[in-house]
Amino acid sequence: MDAFQGILKFFLNQKTVIGYSFMALLTVGSERLFSLVAFKCPCSTENVVYGLVFLFAPAWVLLILGFFLNGKSWRLFTGCCVNPRKIFPKGHSCRFFYVLGQITLSSLVAPMMWLSVALLNGTFYECAMSGTKSSRLVGLICQGKPQECRDELHKVSCGKTSMTPADNEEVKLSLQAQSQILGWCLICSASFFSLLTTCYARCRSKVSYLQLSFWKTYAQKEKEQLENTFLEYAKKLSERNLKCFFENKRPEVFPMPTFAAWEAASELHSFHQSQQHYSTLHKVVEDGLELSPEDDETTMVLVGTAHSV
Repeated sequence: MDAFQGILKFFLNQKTVIGYSFMALLTVGSERLFSLVAFKCPCSTENVVYGLVFLFAPAWVLLILGFFLNGKSWRLFTGCCVNPRKIFPKGHSCRFFYVLGQITLSSLVAPMMWLSVALLNGTFYECAMSGTKSSRLVGLICQGKPQECRDELHKVSCGKTSMTPADNEEVKLSLQAQSQILGWCLICSASFFSLLTTCYARCRSKVSYLQLSFWKTYAQKEKEQLENTFLEYAKKLSERNLKCFFENKRPEVFPMPTFAAWEAASELHSFHQSQQHYSTLHKVVEDGLELSPEDDETTMVLVGTAHSV
């Protein structure tokens, strides 16, 4: 049992690495499926558009999904049309761009994986480049090859050119090599940029390494506890309402945060060394709430307003 708990703890501590590894495997599998099943290079003047669509359209979809599935996106934009001050709070006008940058960088992981895998495979790039109309690019691709290469470059992917099979295969391998070089350049650039941003964020950290580790642990535990509490309170409230409805009686007072408390706890968190609150909810509970049993609507009343948080 101890060994099992140790293994479980190890995987929980490495969940970020496991998540990225799973995403990478899923990306590789999806790319291979697209290449074998869906992708059929037309070998015509439409090669460029067709190849680029298969190369960049899935990356764009993954980017949109990254924004959609990121909880910070909805925390940032929920209610912003009703109250634009939520996006640009007083004294923290640049906070919006900082958080948007975090969301964007996080959402770019999956698209970068797709582009890297697709370029390393070379199928989409080969199709797109074989249909190029640029005389300069055609000259570079067909350098040292017969005139048929320039005239029938769009047919190289299908092997239907008038060139010898050896020349046709050589051109294909050249295009695939270019694609793989671009793929490795993209991987190296993304890795280096990721290292730079991580180092910059750590150098600008307002807390020490151990406190930052505690902060991350607290944020994860608070999220888990919050989801469980949502389920518990939603169940209790629904049970109370259904019971009162069918028994036709007035409901008892149910403890719930006020509207202002919900608003304050939903704001983006800003860390201050003097207060050391590890989340917006932590800050609201420490500084902004008091118990008031006499309140008819709720037993939790926010001191002040959401603008003071």
